[in-house]
Amino acid sequence: MEMIGFVGLGRMGRPMSSNLCRKGFRLVVHDINRDAVAELELLQARGAESVAAVARESGIIVTMLPNSAIVDQVVAGLDGVLAHAKPGSLVMDMSTVDPLTTDALARKAAERGVAFVDAPVGRLASHADRGESLFMVGAAPEDFARARPLLEAMGNTIYHCGPVGTGTRTKLVNNYLAVTSCQMNAEALALSQRFGLDLERTLDVLYGTTAFNGQLKIAWPAKVLKGDVAPGFTIDLAHKDLSLIVDAANAAKVPMPIAAATREAFSAARASGFGGQDFSAMVDALCQSAGIQKPRLKS
Repeated sequence: MEMIGFVGLGRMGRPMSSNLCRKGFRLVVHDINRDAVAELELLQARGAESVAAVARESGIIVTMLPNSAIVDQVVAGLDGVLAHAKPGSLVMDMSTVDPLTTDALARKAAERGVAFVDAPVGRLASHADRGESLFMVGAAPEDFARARPLLEAMGNTIYHCGPVGTGTRTKLVNNYLAVTSCQMNAEALALSQRFGLDLERTLDVLYGTTAFNGQLKIAWPAKVLKGDVAPGFTIDLAHKDLSLIVDAANAAKVPMPIAAATREAFSAARASGFGGQDFSAMVDALCQSAGIQKPRLKS
């Protein structure tokens, strides 16, 4: 079994790499947070002091990082993955990044004889904890086959979306709908609160019409509507993804006025101190700014 390198042990990367260890994969890991590395060492992973060390020792190198600039630096920087990876290695980036970053990294990898896969993650950190992540994968067929055992160890739903770059672009389409739906739900419930409507009865009506959506029926009653705004997916991260979506749409000459307006609503929530809360707390941010009582279920 070839050595797996994993760079980026944050809220998503740590449980995903942990699941790889539990499923019997050999891992060498790196993160700027030494405590996160120590957690993986308890699962028999080997900690590395640098990205270069991970790349030199691994056949497949996985990255799960916060943004495009960091991914570019870690993968293509002077002392990054590609500078030290062996020809025939495979890099799988699972971050949510600008599609043009994915395209550029895939070209640079090919120049060095290294395969590249983009496999951004759907669902939340709680799903990653349970090994129930969803992956949207852009890869050549042979590279997808090589990466698939790792994906199956970390998740339970895998979509091969097409060649390199299609995973990242599919993720942006998905997150556009998820985040703008969040804003629409927030506005709808704030309006219902201003009207003085009974929340439970209003939700029953919405669940029975084509206004129904999974966030409103499944996610929100377990989060903001019961007063839990602990982050599964933060307003800050949703804002970052909206910026990626708007920028990618501009590059592709696709007007997206709803995405742009939603991004500014999320900007306002961040400015009011809600950035670290779950993105369902957008309804709380809106109600606070309008002087409306926050919607909460009775039980």
